Amino acid sequence: MDKTVRTATEAVADIGDGASLAVGGFGLCGIPSVLIQAVLDGGAAGLEIVSNNCGVDDWGLGLLLGAGRIRKMVSSYVGENKEFERQFLSGELELELTPQGTLAEKLRAGGSGIAAFYTQSGVGTQVAEGGLPRRYDGAGGVAVASPAKPVQAFGGRDYVLEEAISTDFALVHAARGDRHGNLVFDLSARNFSPLAAMAGRTTIAQVEELVEPGELDPDSVHLPGVYVHRVLEVGHGITKRIEKRTVRTTTESER
Repeated sequence: MDKTVRTATEAVADIGDGASLAVGGFGLCGIPSVLIQAVLDGGAAGLEIVSNNCGVDDWGLGLLLGAGRIRKMVSSYVGENKEFERQFLSGELELELTPQGTLAEKLRAGGSGIAAFYTQSGVGTQVAEGGLPRRYDGAGGVAVASPAKPVQAFGGRDYVLEEAISTDFALVHAARGDRHGNLVFDLSARNFSPLAAMAGRTTIAQVEELVEPGELDPDSVHLPGVYVHRVLEVGHGITKRIEKRTVRTTTESER
């Protein structure tokens, strides 16, 4: 039951070319940065990544993107990254834009054994009707467009059918975890992370604090260890681009 690994290299050693990854985090918060760097160092290419966003040019998933390792992104937000824009418009990168709540539910469904579900999100738009550019041809034309999805009425309202997402691997960051893989996330760093972890057939968690089984209050566990296969302790000293605190002395005029 001890799921701990000693190094990030060991944790991601079997992530190879063409693998699909669900990655937790929201914006730059809750990013499994140590694991992402290890994937980068490992050289895996042609990756398909499911994550709310793709980081920024020099941080998070943006590192893999900048190195040309990502073949396809499934995301709900793709701003803040100029290299993402360049690769998408040039036809180097495929993109499947998905409404944020739908993306979250697709991951949860994938981890729950649910093949598909109906939702109102996207009805009457290209999300349901198809035609959203997924890959450009590099000359301004659309090489691959999204297909139309089944729409069905329930109770007099239309709903679009969305398929669940499951991936080869999942990478998440947690504040605390035990050797059995039970995880506790911190505030908004929890966004998408439990859902991404559920969707991975092999889930790897980096935790700031590793504790012994029984030390976590069962009521505080956000993700049970049944979904987690490897745990890497990274400590509290890792770089967090968005989690900063500035303390200074106020002046008389500010009081």
